[in-house]
Amino acid sequence: MLIFTRKIGEGIRIGDQIQVKIIDIKGKQVRIGIEAPLEIAVHREEIFLKIMEENLQAASVETGDLNEVAEIWRRKE
Repeated sequence: MLIFTRKIGEGIRIGDQIQVKIIDIKGKQVRIGIEAPLEIAVHREEIFLKIMEENLQAASVETGDLNEVAEIWRRKE
């Protein structure tokens, strides 16, 4: 892990396209601004972990579930 010490208004760059800037510090909280291209997803860690968990659940669909969905789809046609 690379550790930086930054003051309010200072920042770091990640590659050519990502800038992280310290916006404010209040007690133990730090407000961070991130500029990144739209095609790069930026999430808080707890949101990212939730997305990963939901992706794993979606990927573990049972074959029977898929057959049931296919049957419902056929009935609509």
